[in-house]
Amino acid sequence: MNTLIIDNKSYVVVPAKSYEALQKRAALKTKPEKTFSVEEARAHSKKLIKKWAAEK
Repeated sequence: MNTLIIDNKSYVVVPAKSYEALQKRAALKTKPEKTFSVEEARAHSKKLIKKWAAEK
């Protein structure tokens, strides 16, 4: 790992394999989005449609 300074800004040069490992580790820490079953999705969409219709 090397550090470069360009225009008073520090940049770190990392090998590609290390960078990919960092990306993979960061991706594993994110929480997956909630997935709905078909029935849950229909109920959720109907709820949102009713909410949006009430706003108008």
